[in-house]
Amino acid sequence: MEPFVRTELQADKGSNITALELKHWMKKIPNLSAGFTTRIGGASKPPYDSMNMALHVADEQEAVVHNRKQLSQAVGFPFESYTCAEQVHGKHVHIVTASEAGKGRLEREDAIQDADALVTNEEGVLLQSYYADCVPLLFVDPVRKVIGLAHAGWKGTVLGIAVETVQCMKERFDSDPKDILAAIGPSIGSCCYEVDERVINPVKELLAGMEIEDKGILKAASQGRAMLDLREINRQLLIKAGILTSHIECTTWCTSCHSDLFFSHRRDGGKTGRMASWIGWKKG
Repeated sequence: MEPFVRTELQADKGSNITALELKHWMKKIPNLSAGFTTRIGGASKPPYDSMNMALHVADEQEAVVHNRKQLSQAVGFPFESYTCAEQVHGKHVHIVTASEAGKGRLEREDAIQDADALVTNEEGVLLQSYYADCVPLLFVDPVRKVIGLAHAGWKGTVLGIAVETVQCMKERFDSDPKDILAAIGPSIGSCCYEVDERVINPVKELLAGMEIEDKGILKAASQGRAMLDLREINRQLLIKAGILTSHIECTTWCTSCHSDLFFSHRRDGGKTGRMASWIGWKKG
């Protein structure tokens, strides 16, 4: 069953946005909000129409801030709690403190710098991360009340950001990986993600180093190229990090296939908007 459920959320009077919520998590974990935005709703103009969430794609700043405010309101968080990082396709995990709540919501320069994963145990902090084909990873430890997001493009995947995020939760907050729930969100699927040797070779090195069986992760395409299942690599990495297979949910949504719902960097030739993953504990 698809874990990311399409939902119409009311942002303000007479204005709705379409999002994909992790309904299963939200039903069983009180005060948790988690999901992934679509391109539907918001104020951005083409080619960022209309719910672009990122400031780094040459969209109008006012439109992006408007869209971010809409999402915050729709999921029940004050805009001052909206917190994001400047992503660099790396593996650094940043612990978000209460004093850092709201960083990056209005301008890039104020964002948490050089971080592709955010983790916190603070209530009332709405974590955000941005995508247009890369793999969103969402984490929650309902025992220790820790949440996290990670942005896993092929570079971050090869660097092991999935494992780094679990390790951070374990070392900094005493999370038991067996308690952690993880969700792999909408991203480009193996149906559309054709890569060359620049990507194939480091992926093969990762699989060999982590003793992960290929099992269709790389499927031969044209000469010297392959179709890559980036979501499956991250699923295997989460298992290697100690998360139970039964605690990992994986989407079937491909961002490249569904132009009506998603931006796609590859499909749109690089000039496009970004969706956001979000997760936050509401204050009880």
